[in-house]
Amino acid sequence: MVKNEVMVDEIPFPSQFMVNNKPLPLMGHGITDIEIHFLQIKFTAIGVYLDPEIVTHLQQWKGKTGEELTENDEFFEAIVNAPVDKFLRVVVIKEIKGSQYGVQLESAIRDRLAEVDKYEEDEEEALEKIVEFFQSKYFKKDSVITYYFPATSGSAKISCTIEGKEDLEIEVENANVVEMMKKWYLGGTRGVSPTTISSLANNICVELSK
Repeated sequence: MVKNEVMVDEIPFPSQFMVNNKPLPLMGHGITDIEIHFLQIKFTAIGVYLDPEIVTHLQQWKGKTGEELTENDEFFEAIVNAPVDKFLRVVVIKEIKGSQYGVQLESAIRDRLAEVDKYEEDEEEALEKIVEFFQSKYFKKDSVITYYFPATSGSAKISCTIEGKEDLEIEVENANVVEMMKKWYLGGTRGVSPTTISSLANNICVELSK
């Protein structure tokens, strides 16, 4: 009996997600949080759904432990670049204005692009559209933000569900921005959620050993 749900910090995540009529299993999960004066404040819960075929692109890491993979940024670079469908489901734990979330995303992507000299007008324009998309939204607890990165293109679809109502979605077509968006969530030691990175490394380690 396959469990249909995985609890991530008391938030249920489906154990698989249908994307284009193909089930993508939940390969990693975790939270984003911060500690202030010994108090842990949790912001979001994250589920990473990947096409199982991804393991065929990661064979060179067979035999490494989950711990070793967690620390290996080249391994996560290979996950980001593997030509397979990727789907991220982010559930809000602590309510946040869409404008705040959008600005966090924008500054993380902009910094990463600037580091590798890829922040030009096109990228700036693409980021402005993303900020605008989030601007008017208010994410109450249990709101859902999803990112879909199709295998075959350098684009991304972001959509939001607030209070159970599916909201608009936005397509991001700038490949440089999309790459850094993936790296914000899947970027190894620099990813926004260390718990998600560790979970992903450990689960893929198990898949590689099969």
